This record gives sequence, structure tokens and C-alpha cells, in this order.
Amino acid sequence: MPVYLLDDSLAFPHPVNAEPSGLLAVGGDLSLPRLLLAYRSGIFPWYSENNPILWFSPDPRLVLFLSDLYVSRKLRKILNSGQFEVRFDTSFAEVIRSCSAVSREGQTGTWITEDMIDAYVSLHEAGYAHSVETYHEGRPVGGLYGIAMGGVFFGESMFHLMSDASKVALYYLVGRLRVWGFDFIDSQVPNSHMKRMGGKEVPRERFLAMLRESVNRKTIVGKWNVKRDLKSGRL
Repeated sequence: MPVYLLDDSLAFPHPVNAEPSGLLAVGGDLSLPRLLLAYRSGIFPWYSENNPILWFSPDPRLVLFLSDLYVSRKLRKILNSGQFEVRFDTSFAEVIRSCSAVSREGQTGTWITEDMIDAYVSLHEAGYAHSVETYHEGRPVGGLYGIAMGGVFFGESMFHLMSDASKVALYYLVGRLRVWGFDFIDSQVPNSHMKRMGGKEVPRERFLAMLRESVNRKTIVGKWNVKRDLKSGRL
């Protein structure tokens, strides 16, 4: 299938036209309207520094249904210890920069370029992108960020400087999303970490059908003023 070249018009080809790799289109920009349209359409940007913007819609898609989160005995013990403090939307820029600096197995460089950082900080300031941060003794040691639209949280990246710190952030994110009635977390590309946490591969056709229904719900726009409550926050 051809890879589509985007112009200045605010439009994307249908995701079913993507290459087997998931690559759908090249070009365009990272403006807020285009990014919101992309996520609503099941598309996301993924490219490296000094390359054109690449837009993907992979098949299959990795999805974490909120009721499927797997909490291991080890993670449960860590949660019960109370050694971590979890905050929401208190240091978004720091989280995304920490994610960009993480070295990942089988990967050189990062897709979280400076332009991507600027674009997602703008999404955060507009009330669509959010972060969950894990602290230990007042120091940030893990976290994640993503975009919330309707009943979907589009997970972008995670990092940890202490073992299991990002899992703790994910645990409390899932708890908060369940309280708000979200449907699922889009983990985009299949990966072993999210599979171990309960993520499942679904065909793109099914994902797009789920997405159409979920993103049409009312979006909670604005900063997430959430304080972790050890008692009510437990799953």
C-alpha cells in the first residue's frame, strides 16, 4: 500500500490503508488540532530526530482493559509498603523529558524529539495530556504520560529510576481511570512490559470500533488535581 504524504489540510487517510508495519502517512505537523484528530482516528506520530514526521496505526493494537490490570504479589507488597508517593500532573515536562532519556532494549535514540516534547507540553497545557509521577523521599523516580480523550487514555511512555516505580504509577492511573469510568488504555505497539501488566493484542478493526465509541464520550479537559489516597486508591 502507498504511504500517504500529508499536506496542510487537516486530514488523515483511513488507518486500514497503513503498511504492514503500521506506517500510514508522512509529513504534516504536530499542531494541537492535528494531534487530537490523529488520536481520535487511531493514529499516532512515531519518528526519530532529523526525520520527517511519521504517522502509524499498527495492527494488532495493544490494549489494557482496566479490569485486566495484573498486580503481582511483589507489586502488591510494594504498594502496601507505602514507600512511594504518587502525584498527577505536577511535573509533566519533567516526566516526558525523563522518558526521552531512557535507554530501551533493541532501540537506539528516542522518538521523543524536542519537537514532540514541545507539542505534548502544549497538549498538557490545553488539558489533554497528563502525567502520573512516582516519588521516593521527595525525589521523582518514575512515571508515565499520555493523552486522555473521551473514555480512552492513550499511553505514550513510561520511565523508572527505581524498580517498579513506573508500575506503581500505572496502578494508580488505572485506579483513577476506573473511578472516572474510562474504558481502556491504548498501549499502541505490542510490548512485553504491558503484556505482563495485562495488556492484550486486539485486531485494528476491533480497536477502531472500540475507539469510535469511547472517544465520543465527554472528555475531562484540564489538570488532574488528584491526590493519592492509600485506602480509596486501592484496586
